[in-house]
Amino acid sequence: MTTARTLLLLAAMVLIAVPAFADEPLADEASLREIKEVLWPKAYFEQDTALLDRILADEFRMIDGAGTWSTKADELEWVANNKPAYDSLAYEIHRLEIFNDDTAIVAGTGTIRGSDEDGPYVAEYQSTNILVKRDGMWKAVASHVSGYRRN
Repeated sequence: MTTARTLLLLAAMVLIAVPAFADEPLADEASLREIKEVLWPKAYFEQDTALLDRILADEFRMIDGAGTWSTKADELEWVANNKPAYDSLAYEIHRLEIFNDDTAIVAGTGTIRGSDEDGPYVAEYQSTNILVKRDGMWKAVASHVSGYRRN
């Protein structure tokens, strides 16, 4: 009777634990969406280098549309010294995949809206980002930007 009760208790514990494991990918996806759609654009728009520092891993590297490489330090310096000339930046995710629970690809289209001496404009670019999960936090290790077009 004790063995049967123990097995029944273990089975109940496993069933209770399954939803927690099932929700983890959803929580990771929500975190990645928050980073790419909200926090990253906010860091650039508000020149928030502390926020950008939390998003980017120390070994972060970016390749921009001109093929120029930059580091985390380069990005932090650029954001600190370049006030945005645009009115808004939005990012639409087209691909979000998580591999082995600790590596993710987030790719999509950034849309920049603003106005300058030529009047109102809308510009778009494509970017692919690779993030890794460390100590429960997602950190960007790479970004590639291409296809910049201004209408």
